[in-house]
Amino acid sequence: MNHLLSESDAQGARPIWLVGEQGLPSWLEMQQKVLLIPSSTGDGIAGVVLGLGATPDLTEPTLWTSAGLPDRLPPGRYRFAGSFSAVGATQLALGWEYGAYRFARYRKPPSELPSLVVPAGTDLEYVRLASQALSEARDLINTPANDLGPAELGEAVQRLALQHEAECRIIVGEDLLRQNFPLIHEVGKGSAREPRLIDMRWEKRGAPQVTLVGKGVCFDTGGLDIKPSSGMILMKKDMGGAALTIALARMLMDADAPIQLRLLIPAVENSISGRSYRPSDVLRSRQGLTVEIGNTDAEGRLVLADALTEADSEQPDLLIDLATLTGAARVALGPELPAFFSSPPELAEQLRQFAEREADPMWPMPLWPGYDEDLGSRIADLNNVSASPFAGSIIGALFLKRFVTRTRNWLHGDVYAWNPKERPGRPLGAEPHTVRALYRMIRQRFG
Repeated sequence: MNHLLSESDAQGARPIWLVGEQGLPSWLEMQQKVLLIPSSTGDGIAGVVLGLGATPDLTEPTLWTSAGLPDRLPPGRYRFAGSFSAVGATQLALGWEYGAYRFARYRKPPSELPSLVVPAGTDLEYVRLASQALSEARDLINTPANDLGPAELGEAVQRLALQHEAECRIIVGEDLLRQNFPLIHEVGKGSAREPRLIDMRWEKRGAPQVTLVGKGVCFDTGGLDIKPSSGMILMKKDMGGAALTIALARMLMDADAPIQLRLLIPAVENSISGRSYRPSDVLRSRQGLTVEIGNTDAEGRLVLADALTEADSEQPDLLIDLATLTGAARVALGPELPAFFSSPPELAEQLRQFAEREADPMWPMPLWPGYDEDLGSRIADLNNVSASPFAGSIIGALFLKRFVTRTRNWLHGDVYAWNPKERPGRPLGAEPHTVRALYRMIRQRFG
């Protein structure tokens, strides 16, 4: 937390006033009596006004209230004027850290950014673990595929496991066939970078088990059903689901959550070569179901199918998978609102409530059984795509549901993991959707 200061550093810090639409006249009246914004010497600023529009409750800000300030303020020390609830204070501090993030792997970041004196009541431990995990996820997603392939993704999980004395096992290449993960092998075998299944366990004997599964397609050409250049340009982010599950695992482990945690990441590159799997191939899954390939660009659901089968075999208390799975989810809800499906349906609604409190939005979508027949195949148990152009995100979720047959509580998140436009505190680039909401839900559910 390089850009946060303790309350003892408040002396001389410039105040930041949060002003809503209704409070502007009274604030202006106060300023005539108390303070002008420019400094008395004219060589600096004495304070900052942050206009928030028609905000109903200025004591309960979100992290987006402060996230844009590190980019817009000159270096120096700042503090928020006024009083906030403990939740609001924590959100302001986390937002400041979020807005101070810089992806610095390939170029030098600005030498100095402003610092914030944390508001009274801030949960600094939560701010620390959340900002570290979210920054790691953003770094992973922002890193191009030439520097982040399946092996490097495995190394990121190994580092996390080492920090927390967890066990990490990685099944690579032909060993995937020997240990019955055929779909992961088939999708990744066309690349010179060997496919793998990353499997981390953090044991707490007798505690409830939470299993996370993240789609780790480190680059997606579309395979033989090749994407156009416009569709391929962002495919370094197709491992976004894996990055989000790594961040969520880090938060839970850093917080010493009272759970057993398992993290499964099928890590592949969907490339084109003479070894690539083909449209019309029929592949056998770990579960035993045969899958006809209607489109090689629907590869994420294939690698997830084998990983979900393995996760489901243990019947965890909660199973969550996150994946940049379908463009259809973006058509339906846009880039800012991840689609979530669940069994039972109430689970996604519970997550929505946590998402609203955390300003980490998502939206529940139905596992509509009427579309299940659209996955039919004449020669196999199912097809990996539907012949219909409709309901693509639901079809993808229904495909995955075929491989979750024993676990009672399952959440599937179809996320974008990317911010496509410049906004205050949210530059164009990686966006770790739903990590904070999922963390809060897990902690509330299991302590």
